[in-house]
Amino acid sequence: MVEPCVERSPKVSDEVRRTTCYMCACRCGVDVHLRDGRVRYLQGNRSHPVNRGVLCAKGSAGMLHLLSPARLQTPLRRRAGSPRGESAFDPITWGEALTLATEWLSDIRSRDPKRLGFFTGRDQSQSLTGWWAQQFGTINHAAHGGFCSVNMAAGGIYSIGGSFWEFAAPDWDRARMLLLFGVAEDHDSNPIKLGLSEMRRRGARIVSINPVRTGYSAIADTWLGITPGTDGLLALSLAHELLRTGSVDVEALRTRTNAPWLVRTGNGAQSGLFARSDDGRPLAVDANTGAVVPFDSKEATLALGRDAVLADGSPARSVFALLAERLLVPDFSPERAAGQTGISAATIRGLAQEMARVAFEEAEVIDKPWIDWLGRRHPSVIARPVSIHAMRGISAHANGFQTCRALHLLQMLLGAIDCPGGTRFKAPYPRPLEAHPRPAGPAAPGRPLSGPPLGYPLAPEHLLVDEAGEALRLDKAYSWEAPLAVHGMLHMAIPNAAAGDPYPVDAMFLYMANMAWNSSMNARAAIEALTACDENGEYIIPRVIVADAFNSETVAYADLVLPDTTYLERHDCISLLDRPIGEPDLVADAIRHPIIDPDRDVRPFQDVLIELGARLALPGFVDGDGEPRWSSYADYMATHERRPGIGPLAGWRGEDGQQAGRGAPNPNQVERYIEAGGFWSTEIPEEARFCKHVNAAYQEWAVKMGFQDEPQPFLLQIYSEPLRRFQLAAEGHGERLPPERMRAQIREAFDPLPFWAPPPAPNGKSYPLHAITQRPMAMYHSWGSQNPWLRQIHTENVLYVPGVICDAEGIEDGDSVWLESPHARICVRARRMEAVNGATVWTWNAIGKRAGAWSLGPDAPESRHGFLLNHLISELLPARADGLRWSNSDPVTGQAAWYDLRVSIRKTAPGEVTDEPDFAPLPAPPGLEVPARVLRYGREWTR
Repeated sequence: MVEPCVERSPKVSDEVRRTTCYMCACRCGVDVHLRDGRVRYLQGNRSHPVNRGVLCAKGSAGMLHLLSPARLQTPLRRRAGSPRGESAFDPITWGEALTLATEWLSDIRSRDPKRLGFFTGRDQSQSLTGWWAQQFGTINHAAHGGFCSVNMAAGGIYSIGGSFWEFAAPDWDRARMLLLFGVAEDHDSNPIKLGLSEMRRRGARIVSINPVRTGYSAIADTWLGITPGTDGLLALSLAHELLRTGSVDVEALRTRTNAPWLVRTGNGAQSGLFARSDDGRPLAVDANTGAVVPFDSKEATLALGRDAVLADGSPARSVFALLAERLLVPDFSPERAAGQTGISAATIRGLAQEMARVAFEEAEVIDKPWIDWLGRRHPSVIARPVSIHAMRGISAHANGFQTCRALHLLQMLLGAIDCPGGTRFKAPYPRPLEAHPRPAGPAAPGRPLSGPPLGYPLAPEHLLVDEAGEALRLDKAYSWEAPLAVHGMLHMAIPNAAAGDPYPVDAMFLYMANMAWNSSMNARAAIEALTACDENGEYIIPRVIVADAFNSETVAYADLVLPDTTYLERHDCISLLDRPIGEPDLVADAIRHPIIDPDRDVRPFQDVLIELGARLALPGFVDGDGEPRWSSYADYMATHERRPGIGPLAGWRGEDGQQAGRGAPNPNQVERYIEAGGFWSTEIPEEARFCKHVNAAYQEWAVKMGFQDEPQPFLLQIYSEPLRRFQLAAEGHGERLPPERMRAQIREAFDPLPFWAPPPAPNGKSYPLHAITQRPMAMYHSWGSQNPWLRQIHTENVLYVPGVICDAEGIEDGDSVWLESPHARICVRARRMEAVNGATVWTWNAIGKRAGAWSLGPDAPESRHGFLLNHLISELLPARADGLRWSNSDPVTGQAAWYDLRVSIRKTAPGEVTDEPDFAPLPAPPGLEVPARVLRYGREWTR
């Protein structure tokens, strides 16, 4: 007889602490299990509103950050006389590092603050970094959104007052049809997985529009393998069908959008602008009387498709009439769209019919009374159960801004924005465009900017250009080359600095921005820019300061390295001022706090930035006596006020901690967050949850919470008057006009109605294939390759090639192939794939690494077999007929158009040298000389 085993396993942990994950942009809640003061296990926080206990591979592997062999160990200064790129550093103390940084930065600020370029990557603390740049006085600040998803942000804000993902979400509980446009697996992955699971359980239909069928596309009911860069054409073809069949929500268009507003159609400086009353209110036609009345006339029923003659005799047409005129033409028919999208006309027509059927035949009347902004009472709200969600796949194209607007147009036609079943806003959004700040500038010696360096222009007078119309910013954001570059243009900062265009800089300050390798930039060109010298042998970019937790490819090119902590060793703030974590029915924010103390000579970058601000005596960073205002970032989080009563954190405000949203600083606020599991949330009142942009209860609640200082109701913008103002300038109207070379581009790109134009195609040699990347679920930017667990999931990547191309080129799995663009070529291994658009090749991003970086050994598979499509991309397009090389960016927002990459492919010939691109291994900086060969998890960590 076998005796039952009664021995119990040892206790899992001695302590559990809760914080917020940093392994992607989801910002999930995590329970951190510790034993003997060491992290032993991570799991999801079941009470957290974002992930509800779910944790992905990235999140679970976060604990391995603490043992990553790539962690920087101490501040470093480049050794005198040693070239950039050789990692020839001397370890220095923090006192020496901060004194040196202060000396460099103080000199710049006293002479010309804009000669500092301050650029941050995925830092998740842009509320602080942007404010620091403002107080320093530099207009040259930007974050990673300029090459990631600024088209989503700008397209959303200029259309509906919010954007997909962070400021809106599908109604997972009520939607019966979901369209995913260009959504990969890396952003917001846990909430999307939870939502898709809920939709599956309810039998809702999921349609994924993506060139590649992986992840979410693989579980969709319908996958449409669209040709890259044609999503906007598909959206407008669907809109064509909805208009042709009359399948639109007339009441929503009439009362919640600017579809009835009258647009002047004559000639001159007012052409294309809204007709307005003497007090500035847009005008519309009353369908009952035929009279021209202000749009907010409470008793009027506004007409959608009417023309009018204004009091001054000028002709005008409604926005809806102009839209119908634009779209009800053969160019947007399914038959025409099929040839370019790769989706059949029957499929496009059927998709439009199904969207209309679900939106109108499966509509529900939900008993939720509400009052609109004009005081009209509504006994119920209509559910339109069609949701649309989109992400980077539609954004990183030269036509991405207008594509995003086209998707929002679809939502508006169906009445499916912020209603039950549709796409719903997350507080503190929506906000009208006018409520957002304008970009501040120019800079002045020793003075802060008058406002934030990033903002939302409404007209040409808000651009940052000189009297000749040329750019004032280093990256040329807010110039005529990219007027609505609302996140800046991070990808253009280093190339422009190296070219001295529009002027030289004295220092580049980079935080978590791996410019020399893993972004939309060309890696070799970035390295050449960082090492470019003048005729005297001096670096054209005199100083490069890099702050990072890990030894990325860019660290080797720094003059001063400020080592950061991992997210488990510092405070962070996921603020309503920046990137909130809320959901449509609740508002929430969160913190991180040190779970353990660092075991190296490193400091949290936010603490460093605050100390630098005090050393530089930046306004706001010192008190009236010139003493530091804050002792740490945690102190800043609790006591900083952006305006009276409004700080980085919304929970437990007031000296007694009893207020929410607005309230005096609470010195114990951070401790309250820690006690609550690292987050705070409160539910939105029932009567305020839908139609927030026109809902009086929501507007009042938003003021109470401090999201806005007064009610700001607004109507969704099908027709964008700010875009028309830029177009008018290109036509020669106004006091600020674009340079002649830019006028044609502005006239075409700034159409106030959504439109579609194909991405630019290469000149000369044929490049018939599109080349794109996707992020794997287990990786996020560069971070994964320094994590030993995640390395085991993805250590190398291959090029996935459509079967039809494999057959034509004789390519078998594992073959080496040349992939060539107009700028370069690389040799990669191929693998056949059928579930991909037939004109598209693709690979996983963030896998390829340079030998020696991230403490990878010289034979690491990421270096030997991993690759990046970056090597084929250029920040500039090939020269045009006029000899000029234009930015490889969206002409409206400056979004890096890295998904417009076009390539050719051929199988390598026997005996060919196939080591392109070839980069010499990077030497290790001090403290990281011996790469870890083995990293095991057992009773003890061993290397």
